[in-house]
Amino acid sequence: MMPKKAKPAGTGKEEGPVPCKQLKVGAAGGPSTLNFDSPSSFFESLISPIKAETFFKEFWEQKPLLIQRDDPALATYYQSLFKLSDLKSLCSRGMYYGRDVNVCRCVNGKKKVLNKDGKAHFLQLRKDFDQKRATIQFHQPQRFKDELWRIQEKLECYFGSLVGSNVYITPAGSQGLPPHFDDVEVFILQLEGEKHWRLYHPTVPLAREYSVEAEGRIGRPAHEFTLKPGDLLYFPRGTIHQADTPPGLAHSTHLTISTYQNSSWGDLLLDTISGLVFDAAKEDVEFRAGIPRQLLLVETTGEAVRRLSGFLRTLADHLEGTNKLLSSDMKKDFVMNRLPPYHVGDGAALSTPGGQLPRLDSIVRLQFKDHIVLTVMPDRGGSDETQEKMVYIYHSLKNRRHTHMMGNEETEAHGLRFPLSHVDALKQIWNNSAISVKDLKLSTDEEKENLALSLWTECLVQVV
Repeated sequence: MMPKKAKPAGTGKEEGPVPCKQLKVGAAGGPSTLNFDSPSSFFESLISPIKAETFFKEFWEQKPLLIQRDDPALATYYQSLFKLSDLKSLCSRGMYYGRDVNVCRCVNGKKKVLNKDGKAHFLQLRKDFDQKRATIQFHQPQRFKDELWRIQEKLECYFGSLVGSNVYITPAGSQGLPPHFDDVEVFILQLEGEKHWRLYHPTVPLAREYSVEAEGRIGRPAHEFTLKPGDLLYFPRGTIHQADTPPGLAHSTHLTISTYQNSSWGDLLLDTISGLVFDAAKEDVEFRAGIPRQLLLVETTGEAVRRLSGFLRTLADHLEGTNKLLSSDMKKDFVMNRLPPYHVGDGAALSTPGGQLPRLDSIVRLQFKDHIVLTVMPDRGGSDETQEKMVYIYHSLKNRRHTHMMGNEETEAHGLRFPLSHVDALKQIWNNSAISVKDLKLSTDEEKENLALSLWTECLVQVV
């Protein structure tokens, strides 16, 4: 997918909304396969010919990017990811309205849901599609489509954030959703047919929630264009958008890939500060002193604000002076809910340890590093008074692909727990391409061998 040259953006009519010059990059010719060698190489190939450095400097969280390509091979690949005809076989597996599929149409600026009850049947979906000009929205197709699993697993490794997707299939001359903005970063891949898009300036930049916007409030489009198979569109969360299939043409199918929901600095601060307070309260008696009588019954006083401000400054000093792993529920939630590593076959390598058993004289190497997080948290098994810090290793090797991003499905944390004294040895394993078990920074040979064996049993290390 590395093009020979980039086409300059057209100027369009002066009185009409058009893609700005920085928005549109055309590509002609060149190889067109996505590069799955690594998360970085995959993302570079996905947004080619734009370089990742340029993308994050000029577009990410700032403005839309439109990549229009004249690449038949890439268009064919995109079309293979999901087609209208795929719904027939999917429905035979037991798809349900609401959970797996929505049927809707935009009528007078509002979303009209046309779902039935219970199981979705392909003939009924096709009838609503043809006769009611309804859009079919399929939720999280990576649960069933292997190539989308492969794509989104690489993107989760690249972003370090959950990556979901939806497919939208819209008949000619119809629109599924009213103008709205989302709380996620969005990548659109046009799979079948053509889709006419209108983008508007955000009313809430980097929005934290989804919202429908009335047509009368959003003004004229800032950008307007039509996507064809093989094209890619990116826009930041908060970007108001609407899309329709032009009349007189075949239906449109596009894939929306979304990421970075609840992944802001504010979210990380909320997640981190509880661990900082926990540590500070153990070391500083001022944090353990009681608040003034009746403070919770009256308006906050100036003295209380002053004390809280002082505590926050103390926490900032603690944070700047530490190089310890910070407690982070965000890490745990991410690894619990993400996709397992992509594999072909039964996935035995993810659940059954193979190769040699590690011994003291063995050299071990971490595997599936992109699917493992290392964090320090209070021991969840102890009482509040006796809680000690423990090192937790969470991984996604045993995650269930078919519940990915389904929200209401229960998920389970997979991993290991070690005393805090093991943190340096674990960092050695994490930070070296390979290391001898006997060189691990632990007090006894037994501890070293047991650590390696525990990681091997979870398929997290292999003997080399």
